[in-house]
Amino acid sequence: MAQFDIQHLTFSYPTAPDRHCLDDICLTVEKGEYVALCGKSGSGKTTLLRHLKSVLTPHGTRSGVILFDGKPLDEADLRTQSGRIGYVMQNPDSQIVTDKVWHELAFGLESLGCDQKTMRLRVAEMASYFGIQGWFHRDVAELSGGQKQLLNLASIMAMQPDVLILDEPTSQLDPIAASDFLNTVRKINRELGTTILITEHRLEDIFHAADRVVVMDQGRIVANSAPKEVGAALYAQQNDLFAAMPAPMRIFYGAGYKGNDCPLTVREGRSWLSSITAGCKICDTLPEEAPYEEPEHPALQLKEVWFRYEKDTPDILKGVSFAVPKGSLFAIVGGNGTGKSTTLKSVCGICRPYRGKVLIDGKPADKLKDLFHGNLAMLPQDPQSLFVKKTVREDLREMLRDETEIAAMAEICEITHLLDSHPYDLSGGEQQRAALAKVLLTKPRLLLLDEPTKGLDSFFKRKLARVLRRLQDSGVTIVMVTHDVEFCAENADLVSMFFDGQLLTTNTPRRFFARNSFYTTAANRMSRHLFPDAVTAEDVMALLKENHL
Repeated sequence: MAQFDIQHLTFSYPTAPDRHCLDDICLTVEKGEYVALCGKSGSGKTTLLRHLKSVLTPHGTRSGVILFDGKPLDEADLRTQSGRIGYVMQNPDSQIVTDKVWHELAFGLESLGCDQKTMRLRVAEMASYFGIQGWFHRDVAELSGGQKQLLNLASIMAMQPDVLILDEPTSQLDPIAASDFLNTVRKINRELGTTILITEHRLEDIFHAADRVVVMDQGRIVANSAPKEVGAALYAQQNDLFAAMPAPMRIFYGAGYKGNDCPLTVREGRSWLSSITAGCKICDTLPEEAPYEEPEHPALQLKEVWFRYEKDTPDILKGVSFAVPKGSLFAIVGGNGTGKSTTLKSVCGICRPYRGKVLIDGKPADKLKDLFHGNLAMLPQDPQSLFVKKTVREDLREMLRDETEIAAMAEICEITHLLDSHPYDLSGGEQQRAALAKVLLTKPRLLLLDEPTKGLDSFFKRKLARVLRRLQDSGVTIVMVTHDVEFCAENADLVSMFFDGQLLTTNTPRRFFARNSFYTTAANRMSRHLFPDAVTAEDVMALLKENHL
């Protein structure tokens, strides 16, 4: 018997009753399956997953049937759904309800009425399984984003659910934490037999692990098959969604190869490259990048900036110093909780350093009049914090009354069809695009972006890259904090590593990523034994072509 059997599900939000966010969805998920759900931002992935747990089902017009273990889902009471269907959301903070780690682990079990002995055993087991013992008694507020998401997963698994639904769970995690988290999810599926449904824009770590990949586009299922078959079908159709496929697959097809031996993982890709280059003399040179030199007249400069949130707490920023050249895209990467976002907040005055200087165009930031009008703008990590009106259009009008410019910006950010929607009815990626449009209407000279690609599909990431390049061409300087190393490698002018409250090193993307073991791209890990300086899929394809392979 199937775990979920979705029959002809159609759904529309109240603000757009004629637009079907889900259009005649038919999908069966077997017990113990690992199903990966992918598609462009706004294709209906999150809306579909929310229909699989009644308490999260969005308000709107719905038709069709959802069966859970052969019975209508609506007939399963709240207790049954809470215990048997686990759900991990994009934003870890939206799911945590208590102040202590140990209490969060026990909260779901308390709600189900478990006896104390059972509760203690399950909490201890989950804390041990997920490696939480070291921070078992800490305040939840002190945890990093990765720790919070791991805590959410452990809290749900303590209830021993039959199904685990994950909606872009790694969108706020650094690459290492994301990989660890997704490996844990795979282990849960493999060892406990828990059914997994997961949506993820970062497909490198889940595509090969999935039994089945379901691709959605404009509310419909356009592909539903094994990973290799889905990749081959999308490539044959020249579908935009092929750009979201793992780097080894994109390199394989991009280099002109076909067949069933397409690699899905870095390891398989490395073996494939070794096999096709065996006995060949390899040319591995790529265009030289000039080394980074600190600019004489930077658009932004931080000098020995120190900051702590409270007087008696440890320093978050510990002498941060760097200079950003005018007109550049300056990317900052690093682990969760190292101080990257706090650095951006220090630049725009949300967090005031107790020591050091922040200079914008050589002038102290705290002395500039009208800092946020034509000078500086910031896109925060949580786009919902920018929405204060009932529709996207009204939110944009708050920044600028010129309807022509609003329409032009909406077209650039591809939100024209969303202007009359409530911002909270949008998907994570759509909210990100709407927030970006609102920020860009201020026409800043210095743009700060905190995780701008969070929730965005690979198709719109390319669109975002073009928007950012156009801004640079018009003289805008961009400072971006991100966990998306692939986006940095392809689009940044300079990349910096942040660690333990300090910015350690700055270099060009190729010089930066080619020297790293973990903070690097899948293309580099796959090809570095042959092409040590290749950091993007395009680099590898160019070298394969140059070597006539």
